[in-house]
Amino acid sequence: MLDAVRELLAGEEAWVVGGAVRDELLGKPLVDLDIACRGPREAAAGYAEIAGGKAFPLSERHGAWRVAHRDGRTADFTPVPDGIEHDLATRDFTINAIARPLGGGDEIDPYGGRDDLAARRVRAVSDSGFEDDPLRLLRAVRFEEELGFSLDERTEQLVRAHAALVARPAGERILGELVRLGPAGYRRLDELGLLAPLAGSVERLDRVEEAATPELLLVAVFGAALERLPVSNELRRYARTLLRAEPPSDLSARAVHRFRRSTEPWALDAVQLLGGGDELVEAVQAARAADPDGPLVRGDELGVPPGPEIGRLLALIEEERAAGTISSRDEALALARREAR
Repeated sequence: MLDAVRELLAGEEAWVVGGAVRDELLGKPLVDLDIACRGPREAAAGYAEIAGGKAFPLSERHGAWRVAHRDGRTADFTPVPDGIEHDLATRDFTINAIARPLGGGDEIDPYGGRDDLAARRVRAVSDSGFEDDPLRLLRAVRFEEELGFSLDERTEQLVRAHAALVARPAGERILGELVRLGPAGYRRLDELGLLAPLAGSVERLDRVEEAATPELLLVAVFGAALERLPVSNELRRYARTLLRAEPPSDLSARAVHRFRRSTEPWALDAVQLLGGGDELVEAVQAARAADPDGPLVRGDELGVPPGPEIGRLLALIEEERAAGTISSRDEALALARREAR
């Protein structure tokens, strides 16, 4: 990525900035590239042609452009109308306010970002940073968790003082930060007063595993309030399924089947959210392992006119089969004849 940009902007005044410099200094692989240059739109278009990506405006207000690679990597091009020092002064944290000349040369580090990297510290560039962009409140916690760093005392004071602003950014931006948090990150949000303004709570967080998926964590923390964010239809369906789930009355095959019928393919996630325990996990896993390869009968074999009745009868046959009361096609058809309305 860097080689392509160097070739494109050879002889021009441009700098590698932000997370790209930070991650390189931390010995992390380069995934996202941030270039400050004089003509970001033209640079993005040229880079997209070289790299085979797609260029689009990232911020019309600030004139930033992004090129998205097919493999998920990104290259951002931002303008520097007032010089690189002014650009760095507008950055969020000192560890992201280090610039390196694209063509080579000494780093520009006016806020001691290198020292903060060595001290594993997240420190705000300015006292007004969280007012300028309240999304930085969430980013501060994400950097703590992702990098294993800690907020310095002044920055933590600023986060707490501006916590009420955390819900102001666009929902897409908030969600983009939340999905990158783990359980420790959500607990830190709560500790700093950032979770309540987002309608979140850590009450159910202890029920889910440390390795829980981002989706399960979102449901555990936000519950029905998750729908206030611009989540996908699939995530909305997942959340509603888990939040409607009720634990089975016992661990019988029939009760576990009914539980699975209302929660699959997310039954094990529902168990976690309900705090169901190891026995229910094992019962669901055993039931999954015992699932038959196919149905005993098809809907068109029941002798019932098309309509909801077919679905009801097929569900009844599935339940009785899971409970062990029937096991053959003839028994299934006999059950359907008895129960048909």
